[in-house]
Amino acid sequence: MVEMHEMVPGKRFDRYHELGQHAFGEKLGLWIVVPQQVIVEVGVNIAYMITGGKSLRKLHNTVCPDCKPIRTTYFIMIFASCHFVLSHLPNFNSISGVSFAAAAMSLTYSTIAWTASVHKGVQPDVQYSYTASTTAGRVFTFFSALGDVAFAYAGHNVVLEIQATIPSTPEKPSKGPMWKGVVFAYIVVAICYFPVALIGYWMFGNSVADNILITLENPRWLIAAANMFVVIHVIGSYQIYAMPMFDLLETLLVKKLKFTPCFRLRLITRTLYVAFTMFIGMLIPFFGSLLGFLGGLVFAPTTYFLPCIMWLAVYKPRRLSLSWFANWMCIVMGIILMILAPIGALRQIILQAKTFKLFS
Repeated sequence: MVEMHEMVPGKRFDRYHELGQHAFGEKLGLWIVVPQQVIVEVGVNIAYMITGGKSLRKLHNTVCPDCKPIRTTYFIMIFASCHFVLSHLPNFNSISGVSFAAAAMSLTYSTIAWTASVHKGVQPDVQYSYTASTTAGRVFTFFSALGDVAFAYAGHNVVLEIQATIPSTPEKPSKGPMWKGVVFAYIVVAICYFPVALIGYWMFGNSVADNILITLENPRWLIAAANMFVVIHVIGSYQIYAMPMFDLLETLLVKKLKFTPCFRLRLITRTLYVAFTMFIGMLIPFFGSLLGFLGGLVFAPTTYFLPCIMWLAVYKPRRLSLSWFANWMCIVMGIILMILAPIGALRQIILQAKTFKLFS
């Protein structure tokens, strides 16, 4: 996608759907890309609402263990309150400071998570067996885990919007610094994910929570700080994925419904969007299962096989070449993820929903 951003001389594809329109045609490109990208960005924002609420709840319980317990739904509302303000920043450049803070926090809390796990040591009753007791349960859980993997690498959905903010000239195209940023970003992703995943499972086995900081209890000050860092991280991440949605909604209202572009339109549109993601997050606060469902349903297409299909359609690499083989491999993997992952995750969501009450 970085390479395709300026593949037409003199033109930049600043939005995912613009690239889709170039590859598939004006109307078909919109219908293929826009619905999936909307579900991706809305779904991620809902997941971040849930994560922020759960981390705030853990922070509260850690700092004040004797206080009266408060439902996660209330903490989701508290987390959403800051977005009613931050969402009115105009563009990606204006949230660069928030984004930098989010990246720094992700490194910090990930390091705290795995070092605190090492400090706690392998639990005496640790088990590494499957959590599901039946063959069907194990199969569905495996499907859901595939979706978690797809969700973990979600940055592709906003890569063109981010690259559009980088100055570009024929002598120094934007793909140069963008490639450096992408490589650096995935190094950071690896540093954050792999130690937490491997060490967390080693220490806690199958009893580890989908957010390992929920499992850890001591030292209290360190776990409280780590959960605060998570909150700061997801505040920035929420804005990164919400910004393309704000742009899409406001463009639709102005161009299609003939609204006058003004501050009041932006205020109402963005406030309603934040309120919507908050409300859905309160209804389904099942973070782990939601990741698997969204990862398979929409992240697999937009991350794995749609960009590959666009590449094949535009560049037409020679059959059986490395480019041809690599793209088709990703397409096949993406289709498998899209079919299997939502099935397993949906089953888990249904099981969890049976025991969930909103405010009681």
